[in-house]
Amino acid sequence: MFHKLRLILMLSTLLALLSTALSAHEVTPTIADLSVEGGEVTLVLRLNAEAYLSGIDLDGVENTNDTPQSNDYDALRALTPAELEARLAAFVPGWAETIEITADGQTVPLTLASAEAGEVGDIELPRITQLTLRGPIAENAKSLTFGWPRGAGALVLRQQGVEQPFTDYIEAGSTSPDIDLRGGGGQGSWATFGTYIPIGFDHILPKGLDHILFVLGLFFLSTRLRPLIWQVSAFTLAHTVTLALGALGWVAIPASIVEPLIAASIVYVAVENILTDGLSRWRPLVIFGFGLLHGLGFASVLGEYGLPDNQFFPALIGFNIGVELGQLTVIAIAFALLGYWFRDKPWYRARIAIPASVLIALVGGYWFVERVFL
Repeated sequence: MFHKLRLILMLSTLLALLSTALSAHEVTPTIADLSVEGGEVTLVLRLNAEAYLSGIDLDGVENTNDTPQSNDYDALRALTPAELEARLAAFVPGWAETIEITADGQTVPLTLASAEAGEVGDIELPRITQLTLRGPIAENAKSLTFGWPRGAGALVLRQQGVEQPFTDYIEAGSTSPDIDLRGGGGQGSWATFGTYIPIGFDHILPKGLDHILFVLGLFFLSTRLRPLIWQVSAFTLAHTVTLALGALGWVAIPASIVEPLIAASIVYVAVENILTDGLSRWRPLVIFGFGLLHGLGFASVLGEYGLPDNQFFPALIGFNIGVELGQLTVIAIAFALLGYWFRDKPWYRARIAIPASVLIALVGGYWFVERVFL
């Protein structure tokens, strides 16, 4: 009886994850480009404006559907660019006061210079809005600190217009170290490497629902170590190659092509799990091909964060290791919840692996249709 209850609980957890994936309103970090010229600080923010306008506390939130302001967010998401920009014109002046920029001990007040909202698209996906804030700074200022307010979620801060620019991942409620306005304040190789590991991990857990489902598809073919290692190794090698090529700008395929193919790869591994109970000699090669696609997806995300020119490879390697740690964590969680308890049961495949694969295939199929036709 105990094992049946545990099985019901674990399958219910998986179903909850999949149903969440179907209606994901993913929260994305804000990207901030900071520059100083002619006695003026310019801060260009690329953010999910609807989340701020609806009053969502973005600290620790993975999905806007999980917040009390979900309906308000959806209503804002449907506004035309002009309507959203009008809302921002009233909201931003007060909100900008919570961003604390201090230059040589003097506070820099920020005012709204412009707001450019993206076009209305699929309201299930975040729309990116660009805000430009400006403030006066002393001509001879040598450094500044940047404080990001609580409730605003994570921020990637990138210094522009100098050699060896400062780049950092700043949590809400935190303040940057001193940023040398002359440049040269970029992180060292090890610090950059360490900064980008959590960015890569975060893209898998909790935000990479499509990649999570693909990895779970690999897991449900067999919980035995050897087949799983073959598949994960092929997938890792492939996405490492295209992640590097995409980040370097040597390979660029539109998201309108890559994203539907990623959804199709999820359907494929799930359906194959249903039709076969063992690892064919061709599956690692197929998984390698799908890994190339997923690597292009990772590269597009990494492109949004930006890579420091002087620390390109440490950042790239750190991000990739973070992705890999995220994938291994997904497998470890699946094994702890299901594999450890039930893999030796004669009914494991019929009652767990196949039903879970059916659910994964349905979600992947839904995403494919949505990304191609909707």
